[in-house]
Amino acid sequence: MRLAKPTFPAPDHDHGRCTADALLHAEKVCALRAQKFTPIRRQVLEALLSSHRPLGAYEVIDELAKSMPRPAPITVYRALDFLIENGLVHRIESRNAFLACAHDHDAAAMVAFLICERCGSVGEIPAAPVAQSLNAAARATGFAPKMSVVEITGICAHCQRV
Repeated sequence: MRLAKPTFPAPDHDHGRCTADALLHAEKVCALRAQKFTPIRRQVLEALLSSHRPLGAYEVIDELAKSMPRPAPITVYRALDFLIENGLVHRIESRNAFLACAHDHDAAAMVAFLICERCGSVGEIPAAPVAQSLNAAARATGFAPKMSVVEITGICAHCQRV
C-alpha cells in the first residue's frame, strides 16, 4: 500500500527525490496523452519545483535565467498554459502565481489550496464536494458557473510548531 503524499512536505524532506518524482510523473502524463514534454516545458516545471511555493511568471523567468538565456515571457506563458492544461501546474488566483502539482488528477479536478501565511507553502486537498455545493447554489440563482477556485489561508502544521 502506497501512502498518500502529505499536504505539506516536511521542511527536511528529500526535495531532490520530490522533484525527480514530479518530473517522472509529468513525463508519464505527457506520454499517456501523446503530448510533447519539450525542454522549455520541463525547465518551467523544474523552476516551479524549486520550492513548494507558488511563483509568478516573472519569478519563473528569473529562476530560468540563472541557468539559461533569459526566456521571453510569451515562451514561459505558453509553457505554463500547456502545464496547466495537462494538470501538472495549478494557478493560484489570489497570488497570480503558479504551483507545480504531482498529484494524479487532470486540470478539471476540483482542489482547495491551503496557503501558509508564514512560509508561503501551498498544499492541496480534494474539494469536489465543496465545489459541487457551490456550483449547485450558483445554478439555483440562474448563474452558470464556469470555474471554482477555493483558496484558504492560514498557518501550516510545520509553522505552527515553530
